[in-house]
Amino acid sequence: MGKLAIISDLHVDINQFSEQELLLLIDVLKEKRVTHLHLAGDTANHVPRVLETLDFIRSHHIPVTYNFGNHEMPSLDKAEEIENYPDASFLNQRTFELNNQLVLLAFNGWYDYSFSDETDNKKILAAKNLYWYDRFIRRGESDPTINQQILDQLKLVSDNLARENKQVVIATHFVPKQSFIVYQKGKYKRWNELNAFLGAAKTGELLDQYPNIQQVVFGHTHRRFENQTINGTIYSCHPFGYYFEWQLTREFILTQRLAEQFNPMKVRGILKTHREAFQEYCLQHLKEEFSKGMTIIDY
Repeated sequence: MGKLAIISDLHVDINQFSEQELLLLIDVLKEKRVTHLHLAGDTANHVPRVLETLDFIRSHHIPVTYNFGNHEMPSLDKAEEIENYPDASFLNQRTFELNNQLVLLAFNGWYDYSFSDETDNKKILAAKNLYWYDRFIRRGESDPTINQQILDQLKLVSDNLARENKQVVIATHFVPKQSFIVYQKGKYKRWNELNAFLGAAKTGELLDQYPNIQQVVFGHTHRRFENQTINGTIYSCHPFGYYFEWQLTREFILTQRLAEQFNPMKVRGILKTHREAFQEYCLQHLKEEFSKGMTIIDY
């Protein structure tokens, strides 16, 4: 028996993690008796920092694999490395055998605008090029085309696993099901246009075709959801996220009475003036946050 942990959106650079914070993550993994860790994208903004993080985790005798999210992609020199990065631990469209019956299959994923309220792809692309982080990524094709190419390859891999009678756990970065997309109303409705870049309904439709897929784990939303079982498959979305979105940050601000209500848009300003107190509180409670921001699967 073993335990697989999947973590997305670790963002070690934006969250300003040093070895001190990563050691707390190691503690959590060991306390939970994790035998394999998979990082499902947005581990860091630069691939060298991702590799440093992997090496640190391995130095504490925890095997680890990974795939990319959108945040790693701008740092790659060659577009083909996004899907074919030359590292044996990079699992895009590849499997890791957990036991004789069960494999971990990872893929980066992408989006095709299908979760957007906006139907004009030109307007969606204009919004992306104006302010979305992915404007720095150069892939040579349209987003819907790239997404379909990824799904074509995923179908080939999934067909082979089905023929081999393998049970499958999938780790990906982008959202495969619309039930994990939040649509705002009123003054926040304008944020709905960002849903275009969160994932693709076609991904979930493809996964629905394979009853041997036990569980699908993903992130990217920076919003945690309860597990959902859809067409017999468990879907898990527990991204770790940015420090100003954490539950411990909310609790720090409210228990210290630094604001009457928690507003993520105002958190960074508040924390800047209470840096030392927050850092101390963070170190006391970060292990709890790590536990909430990962998915554990027994195998």
